[in-house]
Amino acid sequence: MEGKAGRWSDFMQRARPYIAMMSLQFGYAGMNIITKVSLNRGMSHYVLVVYRHAFATVVIAPFALILERKVRPKMTFLVFMQIFVLGLLGPVIDQNLYYAGLKFTSPTFSCAMSNMLPAMTFVMAALFRMEKVDMKKVRCVAKVVGTVVTVGGAMLMTLYKGNVLTFPWSAHLHGHATNGSEAPESADQDWVKGSIFLIIATFAWASFFILQAVTLKRYPAHLSLTAMVVFMGTLQSIAVTFVVEHKASVWSIGFDMNLLAAAYAGIVSSSLAYYVQGLVMKKRGPVFVTAFSPLMMIIVAIMGSFILAEKIYLGGVLGSVLIVVGLYSVLWGKYKEYQEKEAEEIPEPVKDHQNGHTHDLEAANDDNHLKMQNLGSSAAAAVPVTVTGPTIQPPLVAMMAPRPN
Repeated sequence: MEGKAGRWSDFMQRARPYIAMMSLQFGYAGMNIITKVSLNRGMSHYVLVVYRHAFATVVIAPFALILERKVRPKMTFLVFMQIFVLGLLGPVIDQNLYYAGLKFTSPTFSCAMSNMLPAMTFVMAALFRMEKVDMKKVRCVAKVVGTVVTVGGAMLMTLYKGNVLTFPWSAHLHGHATNGSEAPESADQDWVKGSIFLIIATFAWASFFILQAVTLKRYPAHLSLTAMVVFMGTLQSIAVTFVVEHKASVWSIGFDMNLLAAAYAGIVSSSLAYYVQGLVMKKRGPVFVTAFSPLMMIIVAIMGSFILAEKIYLGGVLGSVLIVVGLYSVLWGKYKEYQEKEAEEIPEPVKDHQNGHTHDLEAANDDNHLKMQNLGSSAAAAVPVTVTGPTIQPPLVAMMAPRPN
């Protein structure tokens, strides 16, 4: 019995990251569906962005104040300006354009477009010389080819719709939805417009990651930085909403789908889910976390066909396949790069040629250090020493949009 219990405990320990990431994909998929329903019912996406990040600020700020009260660095003008720009790139530009693209297209299409993020981030990192591209190495070729394939898939999804693919469980729903549908020309224009919004939103999100990496070097308090960026984005979104929306009625919200969409996105997607994602990323690495993002697209496609009677087009399926293939090509290249860096950090063993034994240099140094301590203790009195351990940092909390990290 003890052996079975031990094997079961070991299995659950290994399966925990997989269960966590699959659960997160269901959470992200639910956010896309709920948000789409709220936008279809007339909620302004500008107001939704404000309420979402207000909820996120309320949830994240207390943890940042308590957990990082001793490690929070001093605020400088340069860091403040970087936080200001991060608020514009993430909550304001990315979120508003993502929701606008979601409104004009579909949840499945939006999720497929968001899989361009790793490839677009790689391009920007290469342009800013944060990423070295050596075409003589296979991993670099894989990242470049994956980026080209991903962009090709996005262009195919934008420019070609193709026939509608019907599923057995949604055939009768599509028949009812077609009767009240809008003109094909205006629908195609909205589709292209939504595609452009989603591409710009992904570009803004990739820019956010590049600037966030720079800011974290100057301000390594992850939770505090997240809380301040979310709060700054809330203030900026309020200003944008006042300029764009001139009716006071758009701010009204009750105990309905609009409140659920804002609270779900702020609490689950911008707070809880990203914290869990940070824990998994700390144990298994960023490539493991990002590899689950296509699962969200599949879940959204199934849920959307059930709940929203969403139409799945042939061009969207073909483009999604290309984007996923390109995504995994880029991730494979990043994984190989991660392995090379880990191999460089591991110290090589030192061989004792006289006895034919292999010793770890670090272990030998530890033995010498212990011998010196013993000699010192016999020659002098003990001196009290205060040992300060390393401060445990909370996991990096990614932010805002339901993107792969």
